[in-house]
Amino acid sequence: MLKKLLSLFKKSHSKPPQAVRKAQAPKQKPKVAATRIGELGEHKINIQLGQLPKECKSLSDLMLPNPKSRTGYAQIDHIIISPYCLFVIETKNYNGEIKGGRTDQQWSVSNRYKMYNPLKQNYGHIKAIESLLKGVPKVKSVSIISFTMRCRFSIDPELRQIQSNELVVYDVELSEFISRKLLRLKTETSEPLFSQMQIQSIYDQLSQANITDTEIRKHHIEKITTTKNR
Repeated sequence: MLKKLLSLFKKSHSKPPQAVRKAQAPKQKPKVAATRIGELGEHKINIQLGQLPKECKSLSDLMLPNPKSRTGYAQIDHIIISPYCLFVIETKNYNGEIKGGRTDQQWSVSNRYKMYNPLKQNYGHIKAIESLLKGVPKVKSVSIISFTMRCRFSIDPELRQIQSNELVVYDVELSEFISRKLLRLKTETSEPLFSQMQIQSIYDQLSQANITDTEIRKHHIEKITTTKNR
């Protein structure tokens, strides 16, 4: 009898510890906050801008007067001043399939969300820049819309061709597209459009026009957000 009791006791303790433990739910990966995603995107852009030729100058996060805008201002993510043109860059942090054409009023994200055509948005930015520049007889601008790698493109194929003056790129290929565009412009023109003195003048004019007042910037963002939510 004692042997039988001992054998039963051993059997009850022979199961491995994990057999009696409750199955633990797999840990979910922590979600990255939207602000953090934006910071990571800007970090990628800054790395790309740091790879540009030395003769180029760059400006970021400019707010310029724009009477034609609903808010009275244009907020521009990045401007590259090169000897052959200005690159005006609008960055987007969307996740999904980007669909749209050059002339469409709106583009879609995964057929679920709508956004104002970023090329039209950036055209307004370019006109605001050109209206502020003095002493520069001719300005050539290239519009670039930069998306993160969280997107995939279903857009006009021409917007991915280097001969176009309106380009849609991924943030990690921004410096590559700018370098290729500069090379093409260099072969097409006999001499640079801007001298180093003019590049500095453009840089100084835009820097001085930049509105840094936090209240004005806050009001601008609030007005845009209110308009979008209507």
